[in-house]
Amino acid sequence: MSEIFNIGLGNNRPEIRKQSESDFVSFWDNQAKKLCWFSPWQKTLEWNPPFAKWFQGGSINASYNALDIHQETNSQKPAIIWEAESGESRILTYRDLWMEVQKFANALKSLGIKKGDRVTIYLPMVPELPIAMLACARIGATHTVVFSGFSSASLRERIEDSRSKLVITSDGGYRRGKIIKLKEIVDEAIQDFDFVKNVIVLERTKEPFQLTSKDKIWSELVQGALAECESERLDSLHPLYILYTSGTTGKPKGVLHGTGGYLAHLHSTFGWAFDIKDSDVFFCTADIGWVTGHSYVVYGPLLHGATEIIFEGAPDYPDASRMWEIIQKYKVTIFYTTPTALRMFMKFGNDIPRSFDLSSLRLLGTVGEPINPEVWRWYYTIIGKEKCPIIDTWWQTETGGMMISPLPGIETIPLKPGSGTRPIPGVKISVVDEEGRPVKPNTKGYLIIQNPWPGMLLTLWGDDEKYQKTYWSKYQNIYYSGDFAKIDEDGYFWLLGRADDVLKVAGHRIGTAEIESCIVSHQDIAESAVCGIPDDIKGEVIISFAVLKENVKKDWLILKHEIFEKIRKDIGPIATPKQIYFVSKLPKTRSGKIMRRLLKSIANNEKIGDTSTLEDGTAVSEVQSAFEELQKSINEKNS
Repeated sequence: MSEIFNIGLGNNRPEIRKQSESDFVSFWDNQAKKLCWFSPWQKTLEWNPPFAKWFQGGSINASYNALDIHQETNSQKPAIIWEAESGESRILTYRDLWMEVQKFANALKSLGIKKGDRVTIYLPMVPELPIAMLACARIGATHTVVFSGFSSASLRERIEDSRSKLVITSDGGYRRGKIIKLKEIVDEAIQDFDFVKNVIVLERTKEPFQLTSKDKIWSELVQGALAECESERLDSLHPLYILYTSGTTGKPKGVLHGTGGYLAHLHSTFGWAFDIKDSDVFFCTADIGWVTGHSYVVYGPLLHGATEIIFEGAPDYPDASRMWEIIQKYKVTIFYTTPTALRMFMKFGNDIPRSFDLSSLRLLGTVGEPINPEVWRWYYTIIGKEKCPIIDTWWQTETGGMMISPLPGIETIPLKPGSGTRPIPGVKISVVDEEGRPVKPNTKGYLIIQNPWPGMLLTLWGDDEKYQKTYWSKYQNIYYSGDFAKIDEDGYFWLLGRADDVLKVAGHRIGTAEIESCIVSHQDIAESAVCGIPDDIKGEVIISFAVLKENVKKDWLILKHEIFEKIRKDIGPIATPKQIYFVSKLPKTRSGKIMRRLLKSIANNEKIGDTSTLEDGTAVSEVQSAFEELQKSINEKNS
């Protein structure tokens, strides 16, 4: 039986669940009415699997709902509190943001950008990034934000696929005290792209850069722009943005999200999950280049008129206290981050967070990957002081918004460390076997979504066939998430990682997330990553990499024995790795995801390949050294 935390979650509105279960279409119809529409829809849902058309005939605008509706009541309220890596800060009220967005929207118009055009945004985490997104939304241009850590080749691929007419970038951005020269990367990416008519450059670092005939300076464009720009009345299905996400093979997929359905989903889930209040200060650490940044840094908080923190920089720079310092400084009430970040913070020990006043926090959240129960308890105890509920959320780029989560805004339920609890109202989610049959309680299976929902992707940009094949072909008329999960005896969902992060050892299928969670639950381990390498007898064997917590001095052979015994006990002998490598850091992307592909390449003595999204290049060499040293030691012992 899982440990249960009976901590109050605020409101209790059982009628919302009841309404959603009796008729999910009518339920979402009522939720959408909480937004401001220019004209009502004629049909709530037209469902021609796998294509859903929500709120057909209705007209709406995302920028209007994020900004204009707050001008009469909350115009002087802080919308964005921005802090840079250097400590530099800015506060933009809802009036400030509204004015800046309108001026920049007019600047876009002056360059010939109109409804339906695509605009690529390649900016660091500065206020101009949401300003650019909202300006595009205001005039009906479809934005495609590219994470500023991507290489020129990755950027080029996305600009080419979207056929963007305009690129918005800056001279550079700051990361761990260094300047990343973004303008140079853009110049390399768009060479020979005649369809890119202009590049707008924000002078962020004031470092010199080369001006081309296509280049326009942000400040100069805005200086001459009118301060009023009426919002375009857009069809509910109008494409709001394209966001590229990696697949298991091939080029990135361009996930296309509409406007009306997406906004209805975000407005509902942000309020339900965070129980948002006018006095709250919301801090989501996600980069806006990822879907969490789109949904719960830009659109979700602004739809509710919330005050939020946007931070430019690494969460542990210049030291491991940075996040706690920000929470104390701005009296953050809601903190939403990743389990990867939390595992890193755990590694630094409890004294650092305990030295800051975190008493303003009332709600904690996690996103991006399954959270280990051990990490959940640390977050609850050390950061939340055993008084803050933890909102463990599951969703995807493709779903647009949260799909499984505790919901303090509407219901009180017990929490279990490591479980996302139950699906949000208005969606039916199940766990099934290979044939699509529901599995028994506590049995691993595939997570599926059985009915359309408003935030779902419209399609993949320019590829309806791939959209159908990727998400809707495994089970007929049912969305296949590509994730493993189980449902316990109480109906709680437990996410078990990607179905394609699967190892097949001696005919047995083993999820990497299960093994990693088990290793991290050892008292001396901060982080772990698992991958498989070919084996002549078993087909594939497991190898693992682990980062020790600070000041652990235990002999590695003893530690290895303890971890392997724990895996055998908690999962089974079949899950025991062939080897474990102790390293000081794991190779991660700048968004905090472990690059298991690199670990596998090192273990197989293969070419490393593209490392353009790597946060810290020294991590690869350290892993290689640990691998080579252990192999040498094993070889000497065998000889």
